[in-house]
Formats: sequence, structure tokens, C-alpha cells
Amino acid sequence: MRPVLAGIAVEMLSGATCGLRPRLGNLLLATLTTTVPPMSGAGSRRFRSTSSMQGFSEMARERSKTVTSFYNQSAIDVSAEKASVRLTLATLLYSGKSPDGHHILSSAKYLHKELPVRIAHRIKGFRSLPFIIGCNPTILQVVRTSKTLTSSLYVKCDQDAEAQFCKLVQQLLDDHKDVVTMLAQGFRECRRHIQDEALVRSFLDTTLCSRLGIRMLATHHLALHEDNPDFVGMICRRLSPKKIVEKWVDFAKRLCEHQYGNSPRVRINGHVAARFPFIPLPLDYILPELLKNAMRATMESHLDTPYNVPDVVVTIANNDIDFVIRISDRGGGIPHNILDKVMDYHFSTAEESAQDPRMSNFFNNITNSGNQSSPMHGFGFGLPTSRAYAEYLGGSLSVQSMQGIGTDVYLRLRHIDGKGESFRV
Repeated sequence: MRPVLAGIAVEMLSGATCGLRPRLGNLLLATLTTTVPPMSGAGSRRFRSTSSMQGFSEMARERSKTVTSFYNQSAIDVSAEKASVRLTLATLLYSGKSPDGHHILSSAKYLHKELPVRIAHRIKGFRSLPFIIGCNPTILQVVRTSKTLTSSLYVKCDQDAEAQFCKLVQQLLDDHKDVVTMLAQGFRECRRHIQDEALVRSFLDTTLCSRLGIRMLATHHLALHEDNPDFVGMICRRLSPKKIVEKWVDFAKRLCEHQYGNSPRVRINGHVAARFPFIPLPLDYILPELLKNAMRATMESHLDTPYNVPDVVVTIANNDIDFVIRISDRGGGIPHNILDKVMDYHFSTAEESAQDPRMSNFFNNITNSGNQSSPMHGFGFGLPTSRAYAEYLGGSLSVQSMQGIGTDVYLRLRHIDGKGESFRV
């Protein structure tokens, strides 16, 4: 019934359905899709040309097909009914490598079964959105990309076809690299229609974490082909938190200097010599976001003395269960009236959200540093996405603020091979 209603609704807007008045639909479509040149003459004011009407009708029919197919995909329905099989990272770490490449084929067979199921779950999640949000063109584009790739993954996967399967997996990574940006844009376009913020938050948490899990598994499979003694697929055997923090400090400082002409000095203390098995990928998403926020808050609160600003301090604590990275700034803290909202998704423009350093991803317009450092693009998505990722990895992200002084952000992540069960991806 829903696809039929979608088709009828779009046809009504286009004026293509026989006997319906087209004026309102044509006006809406003209506003959304093209600029109609001014018409002169009484007759022109009353009637559209035949070619214009045909163009609008074709556009409406194309949109109708897209919306209808959104809710009508039997193969996706079948895959969405299957349960996802999540693996512990400890399993991936200790699975080992075989000289004959059997470990690569085993990984390919797992992905061959798992990826269509996970992508189908996500498409099903999009279908659960309110109709007017799910039909947003930007959000539909995200779904269309997923559907196209899902159909490509239904191929035979054996020793001979594994190379071709790797190309499909790489295509998955390439095609979905801008999904967070597109989701942020789509929800911002629909923000007036968002009535149930809890539903949207749950949807975004699930969708973004599922995306992270898919990217981790895909990256892991491709990395298994590389001969790197320090890594097992995507898992670094002896990851140094200090080194990965230093990498993203340099990145954030360059952005800060581009924006403000200067940047705070960053001091790293605590267990700086700690090393343990972990995945760099989620840290490559979360750390730049937290560091950028801290630097921005510091610079924004010291605009009168931009070349004499307090340091940002990063403290690393490691134990046998988890590890913690605390980022402390002297950026004035977060006002009490918005402290409870900083972990919520916000669908505002940069200008609207720039009043508060914590409410937006302030470097989005100038961030373009490759596929690992360009996540969480989208205004108001940085902190909530980081929180969702941390929770997905069995950890947490919390904020402690002293208004008038500064803010401490605590990133806590569970060890892969620590005490207790390893988290699953």
C-alpha cells in the first residue's frame, strides 16, 4: 500500500494523473528542481506549455519509481530477515594466517554472506523512518547506493573469484565514504518534519554504527592481503595510543591554524609508553573530532589573546580491562543549559550552530584529508557520532564541564584481549 500511495502522491504533485489540477504540483516541482523563466501574456499565465508539462510528468514518474522501489525489494526483504553474525575482534586477531591463503578465502566467504544481510538491515531501518523523511532525495540517494551494491554482492565467491570480490568490497568503501555527510545533509533538509527525536537518534546510532562495523570488516579483509608484520588485517598488534594521538594533533593543529592563525600547544601525559592490540580505524574517526572541538573552544574563548592561549592536555590511562583517553581544554566550558544536549544530533547550519563550540563540527568546510580522516562530516554530528562509535566498541564517551574554566572529555574503550569478553563488530 505504501509504494502505491507514494506513486499516487508524486503523480498528483506532477499533474500527470488524469483529471487532477496540476498547478500546485508544478509549482512545488519547479521550486525544488529548476527555475522557471517568467512568462508574459494572459494565456501564458494560465497555462503551461505541453513540453513543460511533459517534463514535470517525467520527473514525477522517475521520483515515483525511486520511492516505490524504496519499499519494494524482495531480495532485500529476504536478507533483512536473516540474523547478522558479529565476530569478536579477538577472534579476528588470533585467527592467524595460512601459507596457502585459506584465511583470506574464509574471510571472503564470511563477508559474502554477511555484507548483504547487514546492508539489508540498514535499508530496512531506512524504511522505518517517517515517510516524508524517508523520501528526502538525499536520504534516498544513500539507500540507492546501498541497494546497488547489495545486488552486486550476490556473486559466487571461491578461490578464483576472490580477486573480483575484493574489487566489490573496495567499491563498497568508496561508494559509502560520504554517507555520514549525506545523512547530515538529508536530516538537516528534513529537520522541520522531525517530531520524534528519540526515533531519529536511535536510527542514526544504529545506522552509523552498522556502517562502522561494515567498514571495519571490509577494511580487515582487504588488509589481509598485505604483508605487514605489525598488523593482522586491520588490527595493529602493538598500537601506541600516544602515536595515534600525535598524528591527529598535527592534523587538528593545521586546521586550527588555517582558521585562527594559531593553535594551542598539546601536551600528552600518562601511560605514554602503553602498547596493545587494537584497531586504529575507530580512533581515526573519534580523535580528530575531539581534538578539533578542544582546540576550537580554546581559540574561541581567547580571541583577544590568540597567541597566548592555554594548552590542551591529553592524558592516557591503560589497564587490563580498558584504556582511557582524556582531552582537557581551558575553553570556558559548556553552558549549563546545553550540557545535556551536546551528545544529541543537531541538524543546523554552521552559522546557526557556531555560537557554541561544542554543537557543531566547525572544520567541515576545510577538512579533506582522505577516506580515513573525513568521517563525521555534517553539522552537529561530531560528538554524537563519536559517542555512538565508542558505545559500539564496548566503551563510552562522556563530557565533564566546568563552566567558566574548561571541559574534560573522556573516551573509554575496551581492550580486544583484556579481561572479560571482547566486543563484537
